[in-house]
Amino acid sequence: MTRITLALSVALALASLGLAGQVRESPAPGDWRTFAGSWSAVGQRHTLPTEGGRPSAIVQLSGTVLLTGGEGLSRGFRGEVIGFDDGGSLSTGRAVWTDERGDRIFSVLKGEAVETGRRIAGTITGGTGRYAGLIGEYAFTWQYVLAAEDTVIQGRAADLTVRVRQGEVRQ
Repeated sequence: MTRITLALSVALALASLGLAGQVRESPAPGDWRTFAGSWSAVGQRHTLPTEGGRPSAIVQLSGTVLLTGGEGLSRGFRGEVIGFDDGGSLSTGRAVWTDERGDRIFSVLKGEAVETGRRIAGTITGGTGRYAGLIGEYAFTWQYVLAAEDTVIQGRAADLTVRVRQGEVRQ
């Protein structure tokens, strides 16, 4: 009986060592984490004519940001944006993503004009609550942008890519 018990103990120990190698640990605080996702938004656009024929615009959009993959971020956020399109080649703005707890991720946006097929890049500059000190970047291409009425605009980005890590928490 003693040999059987010893053999079983050794077998269990070896099996647990094999399983321990397969268990995925959460990323360390300084490690980069990547996510994919989509962003759908609707809001207001106000335009001003320019000498080039293409109007400059300010936009205020809000909608749903959905993320997949990675660990450490919520899977869903309310994304809000205020941006400026100069009527030429520059778009810039600010965004905030708010999760179900009310914790926020802040970012700065830069990119091409707000139109279908145009690329936008975001730099994550920090957050609140569990996202305090978060840094990173994201990018997306507008899958479509529709102007439903004079001032109503909606869009969707299906190729959102996000890369984040925990930076220093500033007091």
